[in-house]
Amino acid sequence: MRLQMHAVKFTADQSLLDFIQAKLDKLDTFHDRIISGEVFLRLEGADSNKIKEKIVEVRLMIPGKEIFVKEHDKSFESATDRVMDVLKDKLVRCKQKRNDISSPAIAQATSIVETEDEVFEPDEL
Repeated sequence: MRLQMHAVKFTADQSLLDFIQAKLDKLDTFHDRIISGEVFLRLEGADSNKIKEKIVEVRLMIPGKEIFVKEHDKSFESATDRVMDVLKDKLVRCKQKRNDISSPAIAQATSIVETEDEVFEPDEL
């Protein structure tokens, strides 16, 4: 998966970026059609001298949909773990909706096909 990482108003360490990349690469096991993603790393309270919390925002692009998750915590690593939990749930739900056979459109189409089969009766000779 292609990821663009942006550290807003600070320079992120390469080990942090590698950690986030490795974590988000695991999302391919939950949804196979992830096109790309963007990660924004922000510091809350960066205007003052004391940094209160660290924020991780992730935007994933999948066909027909965009998934956005924002989490904050004391460290970027723990915020990334929280983002991963939410993204896993959202990706699994999205994939289930895509593959759900009991969706209204598919159920309606199968009922139409079944009623057409019942109506058609060949003439006997």
